Order: sequence, then C-alpha cells, then structure tokens
Amino acid sequence: MPAPIRLRELIRTIRTARTQAEEREMIQKECAAIRSSFREEDNTYRCRNVAKLLYMHMLGYPAHFGQLECLKLIASQKFTDKRIGYLGAMLLLDERQDVHLLMTNCIKNDLNHSTQYVQGLALCTLGCMGSSEMCRDLAGEVEKLLKTSNSYLRKKAALCAVHVIRKVPELMEMFLPATKNLLSEKNHGVLHTSVVLLTEMCERSPDMLLHFRKVCLLVPQLVRILKNLIMSGYSPEHDVSGISDPFLQVRILRLLRILGRSDDDSSEAMNDILAQVATNTETSKNVGNAILYETVLTIMDIKSESGLRVLAINILGRFLLNNDKNIRYVALTSLLKTVQTDHNAVQRHRSTIVDCLKDLDVSIKRRAMELSFALVNGNNIRGMMKELLYFLDSCDPEFKADCASGVFLAAEKYAPSKRWHIDTIMRVLTTAGSYVRDDSVPNLIQLITNSVEMHAYTVQRLYKALLDDISQQPLVQVSSWCIGEYGDLLVSGQCEEEEPIQVTEDEVLDVLEGLLVSNLSTPVTRGYSLTAIMKLSTRFSSINRIKKVVSIYGSSIDVELQQRAVEYNALFKKYDHMRNDWYFPLPALLERMPIMEKTASNGPTEIMQTNGETEPSVPDTKHLPLVTQPANQANDLLDLLGGNDVVPVIQTTLPTKPASAGGELLDLLGDLSLSGGLAPAPSVPVSQPPFLLDGLSSQPLFNDTSAAIPPMTAYSKNGLKIEFTFERANPNPNIAVITIHATNTTEADMTEFVFQAAVPKTFQLQLLSPSSNIVPALNQGSVTQVIRVLNPQKQQLRMRVKLTYTHKGSPVQDLAEVNNFPPQSWQ
Repeated sequence: MPAPIRLRELIRTIRTARTQAEEREMIQKECAAIRSSFREEDNTYRCRNVAKLLYMHMLGYPAHFGQLECLKLIASQKFTDKRIGYLGAMLLLDERQDVHLLMTNCIKNDLNHSTQYVQGLALCTLGCMGSSEMCRDLAGEVEKLLKTSNSYLRKKAALCAVHVIRKVPELMEMFLPATKNLLSEKNHGVLHTSVVLLTEMCERSPDMLLHFRKVCLLVPQLVRILKNLIMSGYSPEHDVSGISDPFLQVRILRLLRILGRSDDDSSEAMNDILAQVATNTETSKNVGNAILYETVLTIMDIKSESGLRVLAINILGRFLLNNDKNIRYVALTSLLKTVQTDHNAVQRHRSTIVDCLKDLDVSIKRRAMELSFALVNGNNIRGMMKELLYFLDSCDPEFKADCASGVFLAAEKYAPSKRWHIDTIMRVLTTAGSYVRDDSVPNLIQLITNSVEMHAYTVQRLYKALLDDISQQPLVQVSSWCIGEYGDLLVSGQCEEEEPIQVTEDEVLDVLEGLLVSNLSTPVTRGYSLTAIMKLSTRFSSINRIKKVVSIYGSSIDVELQQRAVEYNALFKKYDHMRNDWYFPLPALLERMPIMEKTASNGPTEIMQTNGETEPSVPDTKHLPLVTQPANQANDLLDLLGGNDVVPVIQTTLPTKPASAGGELLDLLGDLSLSGGLAPAPSVPVSQPPFLLDGLSSQPLFNDTSAAIPPMTAYSKNGLKIEFTFERANPNPNIAVITIHATNTTEADMTEFVFQAAVPKTFQLQLLSPSSNIVPALNQGSVTQVIRVLNPQKQQLRMRVKLTYTHKGSPVQDLAEVNNFPPQSWQ
C-alpha cells in the first residue's frame, strides 16, 4: 500500500477546494484511505493518519472512528506517538464514552514515567477529560507529583488537582498537605496554578476557607507575593505592557476577595496592599485597567474601610471617561451594584453617568439609564427627571417601556408637589404612552382622584392633550376617565393654575364620540369613553344626546361595549328617578369617585407599598376602615359561598394582587381545611366579632413574656431562610404575634418577594405589609413581616405558606407546611 500523504499536503489540498462540495469530496476520499490503513493495522503511519483525522475533526467532519487508534498511540513507547495519541484523546473522547476508561492504566503508567514530558502529557489529559472514576483512581499519583521539586510538573499537577476536586470534591483533603509550600515557590507558573487550586478549594468548602484563614494564614502570604509583584523592577519574562505578571496579580486579587468576604481580620490585613495596588497601577494600558477592576471588586466585596471604598468608586468614575466602550460598560455595571451601599460616593459621578445616556452603544445606554434611576432622590429629583425625560423623548423604542416605568416609580416616591407629579406623568404619557405598563392608567387615576385641588387643572391639561394626539392609548384612557369625572369643571372654567379655556358641553361630547369611532381606539379605550359619556349625563344638561349615543352601542359587535351600553340604558330606564332626587335615601347615580386611601394602619410600624416601592406610613389604630353590609346581603353572600364554614381573614391593607391570585393559592393549599384564611387575598365582608386590632390603641401592644417563646426556622431552601419570632398581644392572650425574618445567603438579591400564609378554619389570621419586597444578598439585610393569629380554642397551630420571588431573573415559587410551632406559641 502506498504511503499516505502528509498532514501538510492534506491541508494544502483542502485549501485549494473552491466549493463546499469539492471539500467534502476530498475529506471523504481521505477518510476512506485512513479507514483502510486502520483496518490493516498499519503501525508505521498510524500517527500521521490520526493527526490528519484531528485536522478533519477541527473542520467539523466526523472523526469518531479514530478513538481506538488514539488509545493505541498512547500505549506506544514513542514520545511522538504518545503526543498525538493524548491530543486525540482530549479532542475525540469525553467521560460520556466508555472507551475513555481504557486509558486509565496507560495514564497511571505515564504519570510514573521517567520523562517529565510524558508525565506532563498524562497530567494534561487527566486534567482535561478525566471522569470521576479516573480521578478517584489516579488522585494519589497527582498528589505525589504536586509535592515534587520539578516546577514543570508541579504547575501541571496543580491544574490537574483542580479538575480532580471539581469531579470528586471529597478528595479535596488529600491535596491539603501539598498546598502548604506551594506559595513559597519562586516560579510564577507554579504560583499561578497554586492560586487557582487554592481558590477552587476555598470556593467549594467553607471548612477549607476557614482553615486557610485561621490556620495557614494565607492572607499574609498572598499580600507578600502581591507586594513583591508591585514593587519589583522590570522582568522581561513576566512583563506585560510595563506591568509585572498581571495574570498572577488578578488571580491573587480574586483569592483575596474570597478570603476577606465577611471576615474582619482578613479584610484588615489586606486593606493596605489594596490601596497600594489602586494607587500605583498604570491606567494608560488595558492591562492596568484589568488589575484595577479586580481591585475594585475586591474592595467592594470585603469589609474594607470607607476611604478605600470611596477610592474604588473614584476609579470606576475614571473608567467612565475612558474611550473604550467595554471599560465604560464594566464601570456602569459595577457602580449599579454598589449604589445601594455607597450612594453618596456614587452621587459625585452623577453628571458623568447622565452623559452616558447619550452614548451610541445600546448596552451602555441601558446600564446608564438603570444607574440614573438608582441615583434619584428627593434632592435631585427635578434635575434628574429633566435629563431622563429628555432621554425618553430621544431614545430607541426598546428603552421607552423601562424608562417610562422608572419615571413613574421615581415620581411617585420623590415628587416635590402634586402638580409636578401630574405634569411629569402626563409628559410621559404624551411622549411614550404606548410603551407604559398596564398598571400606569389606574395608578394615575388614583393620583388624580386624591389630588382634589388639582382636578380642574388636570382635566384641562388632559383635554388639551386629547385634542393634539389620540394615538397614545393610556393617555386617551386617563383623559376619558378624567373628563367623565370632572367634565363640569372643564366646562365651567374653574382652573386657577393656568388660564382657563372656553369649552362647551357639545365640544366635549364631540371629542368623546370621536374616540368611540376612531380606528386608533382599542376596545378598552372605547369602554372608557362610553363610561365617561354616561357619567356626564349627571354633570351635563345634554341628556338626550347622551341617551342616543348609549343606545346606539347597545347593538355593538364588541361584546364588552355592548354589555356596558345595555347596562347604562337600564340605568336610564329603571333608575332615572334617582338622578336628581337629593332626598332619596340611596346615593345618587354615577357620583364622583371618592378619595382612595393608600394607607391602612397595621400596627406599630406599617409600610405602605406602591408599585413595588415602600414608604413608611403613620399608624392610626383608632380609624381602621371597616367594610359593612346589610345583614341580608351578607347572608346571601354566605349562601353563594356554600354554607357557614367561611371565616374571613381580617384584611388591613389594600390587596397587592387580584382576587384570582388568592383563589389560586387556596387551590394549591389543598387539604388544610382552610377558612378562606389566606392573606393577602381579599376578605369576605361579613359581620365579625371584635378582632385583632380592637381595643389595642390604648394598650401596650406586646407582653414582656415573649422571651419565653423560642424562635424557630420555618423554611430554609435555595439560599432563602424564613425565621419566626413570637410575642403575645396585650390584653388578649389568645392572639399570637409572629414576626417573620427573611434572609438571603446567595450572591444575588431576591426581588418581588411575596410571603403568603393560610391557617385552618378554627383560627383567624391577619397578615400585615412587609418591610420590603427585596431580600438583600449575602445576609446584608432582612425582610420582616408581622402575622397575627387568633386561636380562641388553644389548638395546635398549623400553617401553610407560599413564597414567591424572582432570583437572577427567574421567577421562583414554593409551598411549605409549618407544623413544628413551639407549644408556648399556641397554648
């Protein structure tokens, strides 16, 4: 058989192919020749054929038929054969194929080979594709090589040990003795791989982390090595752009970050060296910026001094002025993570951050927008909103929804006046109305309703906006509602904040009728418009025109609109006598919307939630809103609910979710024989005996006997921990006051956190508002929430809870049952 062509010739031939089909033909022809050679057990050219096969594999063609040939080359005594064989094994084999287990004995022999290069090949292969079985069998040999004096083998053995620990974590302690002298090595390659090994061990085992902190005193050794790197002169073999071994510096900084996290002594020991690195590193080259970035991350992650944290934030501020887009993006992302803990220091760079909103790069603009909203507070709200509204005008459509949502939240939390708040929201609706969230319309309606002195001004502004543009549907919906509520103020010209406009009733009705027939109007918008016209029947004198419009839509093809029109027609026909009878005992038809209460008192410290934001509210236990109905209506409602077993939860706050959410949880909670006792689902408004808050306003809230009730852990899973602490309400000993404490041990915040609870029907449960809906990462804070449980029969307490939150962008939901309450809490 003629000798096969060399690899170089094969590459040259394939590169001459002009089409993909021609290349495939060449590959298929060569693969056939290689198969024939393999079948004939041609040992002379096996190495050459496997090398060509690996090249074809790199091009994306199948080469699995060469796996066994790689094993034969590994078993060869020639170094050139072993080199190609091990390379082929790393490319063609992995632990999913049983063939790789045949290599175990060959690798073990080569690990004990007399030639260091053969040992290095075996270490590289084991560290690349060794399975857990291979790692268990060969860990002893790797540990021996880790203690050898040969620097070439030690660095390869350290990397191989990293792979062994990842595959078989329980073998970690085997390598602990060998790590004692690794950092005393002068060779930078050994130092680098040693730091990688130590980092892996610290990340995977808290016990190892504690050992390296307290026993091995690893931090002083790392500080000494890092100081030598900074202070050492020019070293040609390690110099990169004038900086001595930046790769080793970055690895050491990452390990210091792990060692200093949540440890005062370790953090104190590394503060000085971090300050030296931050001030002495050259920033003109990208290498220096990489080291500074790692330094900043380390400073922010450990318990560093306040001055050092300010220095780190100033470094990020300098990054924002860099011409490199990647560096600016990294700086914005890092500042976004630190703005909650070092708000004032980040505020100093506010102008630079706002300038990044004008950047052409999409990712930089998004990060700058998020950071800008995080910097908004009561002192800078006017200036920041001016910049963000300008950004909203000119930004791409993909940013408008998030930007509008952020403006809504910031304005609601920090608005300096109600007029400014209303003007800002209307500016957003005018600019990006089609992109706002679904809840923006009811939120703005609530804001307008509660701003009594601004009704005339608001309806005039919205009417003008409606004349200019009817394409922004949320704006049209709010305008329609507002005209329906306050159309009489618009016609009478009572606006004092600006010059009133002269509008007639017919002009207002013309605008609303135009919305009903406009092609731009959605079915929801038409519903708002028809309802507004109906409301004006009690405010305007044009009753006949309104009746005619309403009757027309009684035959609309839109079922929702038709239903509204039919019901409104019924009001005209059956209850028209109630319209102007001031002496009638029932409320007048279509009366003006009352002021909506945003707060409810729930105890000593109540938190008001609005659109995900929390604000402290002043408790007032003397004026609880009570919902009452006539007795016959309550009995009818009980009959509909199926008997007399329904015992409602006393609801002291506005529900944050629609009623369907409560029903869904009741279905999930199943067999607890629930009383409808699910918070925060809406309660059934029936007559109730005095309950939790009755009579508490003039009494101390808790007894001093709470110290006798031990706390308990109710839930611990996926980094989220829920603890219960207990008190007794005074004067009623049948009421147990439970405070939940939610903490988070993961590295990312848990957002949109909601805790819900349900109890059997023999209990009554009251769930107050939480302190926040964000559980901070790394136990840096907790969310608290108060539960009151009435247990008149002194039965053993059982509770089923539902936890909902978002973690790293993914929604999480879990159910749990708590049955191990301390006897003191319910006896």
